[in-house]
Amino acid sequence: MERDNKEVFRDSIATIDNEGKRSWIYPKKPKGKYYSLRTWVSIFLLTTLLSSPFIKINGNQLFLFNIIERKFNILGFPFWPQDFYLLVISMLIGVVFIILFTVIYGRVFCGWICPQTIFLEMVFRKIEYWIDGDKGAQKRLAKQVWNAEKIRKRLFKHSIYILISFVISNVFLAYIISSDQLIKIITSPVSEHVGGFISIWIFTGVFYFVFSWFREQVCIIACPYGRLQGVLLDNKSIIVAYDYIRGERTKGRSKFKKNEDREKQGKGACIDCDQCVEVCPTGIDIRNGTQLECVNCTACMDACDFMMEKTDQPKGLIRYASEENIEKNKPFEFTLRIKAYTVILGILMVVLIALLTVRSNVQANFFRVPGELYQVKEGRVISNVYTYKLVNKTTQDIDSLSFKMISHKGNIQLVGTTHLLLKKQGMYEGTIFIEIPEAALEDSNEKIKIGVYRGEEQITTTSTNFLSPKNKW
Repeated sequence: MERDNKEVFRDSIATIDNEGKRSWIYPKKPKGKYYSLRTWVSIFLLTTLLSSPFIKINGNQLFLFNIIERKFNILGFPFWPQDFYLLVISMLIGVVFIILFTVIYGRVFCGWICPQTIFLEMVFRKIEYWIDGDKGAQKRLAKQVWNAEKIRKRLFKHSIYILISFVISNVFLAYIISSDQLIKIITSPVSEHVGGFISIWIFTGVFYFVFSWFREQVCIIACPYGRLQGVLLDNKSIIVAYDYIRGERTKGRSKFKKNEDREKQGKGACIDCDQCVEVCPTGIDIRNGTQLECVNCTACMDACDFMMEKTDQPKGLIRYASEENIEKNKPFEFTLRIKAYTVILGILMVVLIALLTVRSNVQANFFRVPGELYQVKEGRVISNVYTYKLVNKTTQDIDSLSFKMISHKGNIQLVGTTHLLLKKQGMYEGTIFIEIPEAALEDSNEKIKIGVYRGEEQITTTSTNFLSPKNKW
């Protein structure tokens, strides 16, 4: 049987009615194998998400995205402005991974891993089912006049929503300003952290708005990833798909009748119960094919499997499958595009690991003072003046620092201090004179190499240019 070619459903979204107003979605409470598995995955991810800012590795917060102070931690590795190239590579790896993941598995990220889906479906929606009841009870409560019962339920539910939003906003800020700063804001008087206190309540309001009202609109309207799937997916991508060949057969869908042989009569396996639509959190009918609104949450799979079991039919009418698998019964295969993305991802990961391996915990930069020429001292010793900047990327103070020439015989003199102490995650700036005998130089603008030592241990090296009257012949 040919598939229905009417694409009217694509002209609008389920959350907007014909008059352009918000059409509220009341999904039926899902249950089944996949929902239980998603619940356990969500518990793990929520635990990780809420605890990560308070976990430290070698004194570094596990994840930190402090844009204001330009400090970033990823898996305990600190990234400073000097390490921006590493951050860019990490972001590229994330982008390529999501592209590769989408090309193979569709929007499974949205349904199983995305924080928006996890918080909405596994936290806020569960609270709503607990207080307001299932689909039918929620609809009746919405139409109900404002009496004591409705006011009590609304106040109770939204009070919990605000409390959870407040917790989320605190954790969100911990990712941005660090957990240490967050604890200071919480434990100190409000007058000392007015800006931080206001920020917490602004984010609380944003999260409350998103999870109590905007909800699935984030996935449908705001999130660019849903738009990208149209470019990334192809007929070989594994998605939540309806097996229209088995579901429709020659006579299409029809209601279930006891003791009938549907296959013999040419009727499709789909009994047109609409349970897949009832449980969909974005209000779509998966039987219409792949749609922008589908987040691959598997609620329709559980609902359909339950009905198939009740009607003594094989499960999997709605399942993880590619369009090619359903149409031609072809198994999944690695396409050239998948192989290319895999190779690119592998190369980027090798490059990142290599750069992290050779990355120094101390960043040293030497700059010649602008406008200053070299000086010729007694014994034809050439002297250049430099400013230097040291950055400590660790959470430990580094004491007894010194500089030594590596590439040439020469002398380094500190200006204004004889003792260098580099504070943890701090920066130190100063001035030095570098003196090199003219006989040791070959060119008027020569590259020299300097070592930074802690005691006798060399912790990093750097290079700069050295000017002299020497000409290379």
